[in-house]
Amino acid sequence: MALIDLAKAAGALPQAWTSQVLARFGDARLKVLRMDEAAYPDECHDYPEGLLVLDGEMLLEIGGEVVRVGAGELYVVPAGVPHAVAAGSRGTLVILDT
Repeated sequence: MALIDLAKAAGALPQAWTSQVLARFGDARLKVLRMDEAAYPDECHDYPEGLLVLDGEMLLEIGGEVVRVGAGELYVVPAGVPHAVAAGSRGTLVILDT
């Protein structure tokens, strides 16, 4: 068993919006990244994606709306749904995917 400090791992990344896989659970991955107020472009996956904000907030653009995801909140993006992150998002983000 390993202890992982998620905020510390995100802070050690060389640049914002670059994720690092910290652990694997079967086919699932746990990744962390740092948001820096910049927007992140539209993307779409063939698998569901969990977006968990540890601190700060993420402004998620999905379905033509902007959803505020705050610290301690999880948004699960269904497979095949385009999504982006609006400017102003900041803090630590954990991504759960396959």
